Amino acid sequence: MTSSPEHDVTSSPEHDVTHRAAPGAGPSRTPSSRLASRTPSSRLARHRRKLIAAAALLAAPFLAHLAVGAATRIEPPPIRAAAGEPAVGPDGLRVLGPAYVRRRGRILEARLSGSPEEIGHQHGRLFYPEMVRNEGTLHEQLRLHVPVAPLRWLLMDLARLQFRGVDQGMTDGARREIAAQARAFSPDPFEGSLSTYHRFVFLQSLYDIALSFEHSPLLGCTSFALTGGASAGGHAVLARNFDFEAGPIFDEGKAVFLVHEEGKIPYASVSWPGLVGAVTGMNAAGLALVVHGGRAGEPRAAGEPVVHTMRAVLGRARGVDEALALLRDPAHAPMVSHLVMLVDAGGRVAIAERAPHAPLHARVPDGAAQAGSKVPLTNHFEGPLASDPRNLRVEAETSTRARRARLDERLAALPTGATIEAVVDILRDRRGPGGAPLPLGDRRAIDALIATHAVVMDATARVLWVSEGPHLVGRFLRFDLARLLDPAFDPASDAAEPAALPEDPLLTSGDYAAWERAGAPHPGGERGGDAGGSTTP
Repeated sequence: MTSSPEHDVTSSPEHDVTHRAAPGAGPSRTPSSRLASRTPSSRLARHRRKLIAAAALLAAPFLAHLAVGAATRIEPPPIRAAAGEPAVGPDGLRVLGPAYVRRRGRILEARLSGSPEEIGHQHGRLFYPEMVRNEGTLHEQLRLHVPVAPLRWLLMDLARLQFRGVDQGMTDGARREIAAQARAFSPDPFEGSLSTYHRFVFLQSLYDIALSFEHSPLLGCTSFALTGGASAGGHAVLARNFDFEAGPIFDEGKAVFLVHEEGKIPYASVSWPGLVGAVTGMNAAGLALVVHGGRAGEPRAAGEPVVHTMRAVLGRARGVDEALALLRDPAHAPMVSHLVMLVDAGGRVAIAERAPHAPLHARVPDGAAQAGSKVPLTNHFEGPLASDPRNLRVEAETSTRARRARLDERLAALPTGATIEAVVDILRDRRGPGGAPLPLGDRRAIDALIATHAVVMDATARVLWVSEGPHLVGRFLRFDLARLLDPAFDPASDAAEPAALPEDPLLTSGDYAAWERAGAPHPGGERGGDAGGSTTP
């Protein structure tokens, strides 16, 4: 039986592929020939191209990461090698040449002395265990907040690109000291993430890098100065809370550094092991200073790190006027905006408002006020930068205004001749404006339980009172700088316990422990207390 034409697809012209070849198209291929051409080798060739393209896409970020690393590496300067290992006594006293570290209560006290290379080596060897713990905490914080490794690489690469020349704003002496410290930090458990020197340069710039972020952890500090009849004996006093939310280790492991740089004024600095600069300090001439985070203008990647500028002021200025001159010097141009409160032994007080690309503005109380002034400071600008949109946002979105209102109330009610105990009581204030009760840890309080250190500096007597921790609820220990900054001071012959102000009753009331069990919450404002509580006050 034959098929009818309309059902015979094999003979139908419209289904005959040989009739569909276009002129000049070459030999036609039947379906069977096309199937035959799809050999394993041809399919592999096509898949190989896809695999290569996919591999290139996957490798591109890694290769870019390597390229950024090679292009942004910060190399240490040549230095004279320093040597020596600490000798540790049965009482825990660590000694390396003229330098030492000992524990006073829960606070570390350390003397560093000599050239930049010698000070860097002493710092790295005497504080090696603490520096490992501190940096480990920062790495843990980064992993906690950025758990995806490629994203951490991206953030680090962006920081390396933005701050690739940050060391160029440092003095030659600072770079040499950091290089010696990096060489002494051995073995380095974190070398795989970045070279030791490069990391240490970034760690010295941590305050500036943190303040360049919108939600900085350095916008929650509160300070005030008393002079003349406002304080007992007419002494000049500067008190401050340094709020820095980078982990409890910076509260538990705080240190009082006694620094003797060659050719400089000896000074004391309260911070943490590893930090080469200063955020809170007083020198042997009686000049005291504190730095607060602020926000105005555009941050820049060039300039001198704030902590190095503060150290330069402590090492060279004997009074407020000399300090302001140094802060105006273009050699100390800032990377980020901030405020500096200065008090000297003569009772002079000034607040320097600094921002990149803007002239320094100094707020100095008039002569009558200087005779018995009470000067408050939180985290907003009050001079020409007050109208800056960034500053207005700080005022609107952080706790700076609430803390300032409460501080103004406490200072107004403070009787003349205020004692150190009365000053500490203000630093420990945990109420809102008008005395309104606040939850523990509320950022609107002067004491939001986030301070890594609180210090009262008597510039007249050259005495520091430093919070032992936790935060401000522990004791305040006394450090007599007139004695401790004497080069002849021998810690081995000084076994007496330091004088102390008592702990806050909150510590043993049960409320503090309950607050910790609840997760140590901090309501009442953005993290950093307004740029005062990631890691800068």
